[in-house]
Amino acid sequence: MKKAEKLAKKIFSDDDLQEISEAIKTFESRTSGEIVISFNTTSNNQPYKSARRIFEKAKLHQTKERNATLIVLFLSEQKFAVYGDAGIHEKVPENFWESTVADMKTHFAQGRMRQGLLHGITQLGENLAKFFPVAADDVNELSDELKYGDDHE
Repeated sequence: MKKAEKLAKKIFSDDDLQEISEAIKTFESRTSGEIVISFNTTSNNQPYKSARRIFEKAKLHQTKERNATLIVLFLSEQKFAVYGDAGIHEKVPENFWESTVADMKTHFAQGRMRQGLLHGITQLGENLAKFFPVAADDVNELSDELKYGDDHE
């Protein structure tokens, strides 16, 4: 078991992790957007830069509409980052990310990790559904499985 997975399982119960995975599926049933959750140990105090590197290395930018979002929790540092692809940035208002990130940060600061992550997934799902509605020919382009550390580092 990877270090990131061990840390995640200390913070989140198996039921929590299952609920998070199910939330991704619910999110993706309402939009053509894709979401990936990654649990990592450290960002070397550069969460956004590390999230971008993980995003690119995992080739998340290869979705049809360039509408993938990565949420990375850096568990050893108690930091996180949300990184969205170019297709999202082209369509959403300027403050699209700020409220979701702020709400997640509030939950996390109060020790409500599961609620913070679920809130982020729900907010992204509701908002992206407006800009990227699900199409009849929509396919799930990215795995809904939770990622741990060097799965894609």
